[in-house]
Amino acid sequence: MSDDATNLKRYDPVWAAAEPYMRARKNDIHIPLSFAWAKVLVDHYTDADRDICLLAILLHDIGWYSIDMDRIIAEGFRSENVLQSDVRYLHEAEGVRLGAEVLRQTGWSEDVIAAVCEIIDGHDTRPDPRHLNDRIVRDADKLWRYEVTGIGVAADWFGVTPHAYADRLEGELAKLETELGLELATAELARSRARLMLHVL
Repeated sequence: MSDDATNLKRYDPVWAAAEPYMRARKNDIHIPLSFAWAKVLVDHYTDADRDICLLAILLHDIGWYSIDMDRIIAEGFRSENVLQSDVRYLHEAEGVRLGAEVLRQTGWSEDVIAAVCEIIDGHDTRPDPRHLNDRIVRDADKLWRYEVTGIGVAADWFGVTPHAYADRLEGELAKLETELGLELATAELARSRARLMLHVL
């Protein structure tokens, strides 16, 4: 087993403890894909805290578990100002609560818990990132959307076609927080457009 695989296995207890909370809003798809993007980013930005970034992306959206799916879609994706909707704040608060429980249960220090929860609390609603770890988590949370899977899932959430959602993503490229994040999103969107035949469909 490679050193990298061995290092990632240390998060397995956190995955196992968080798993029941991932059975909401397709988070059992979204979170692993975002985790993979976060790993690419922390491998590149070596000044970032690897544990904080990877634990934060692993736990950032488990708070959706506490909210009814119909409400998530109506208020979190199809309301006028989705990023400032009550359910967005609620899922962050619930993410902090559940994330802290998971991290304590799996033996992480209070310092790590505080740093992870600081990122979770505001990852969708805070206008600006506070530091590099925050920027990496915010980018990893966005990058999965540019994959074919992310476009397929999110198009359903927003009630639009894959083509319309890809066009929306194009307009949101400027929201990527890191230079590498922007580069990755741009390339992934081009690949997804080609695979989904969006020049025709």
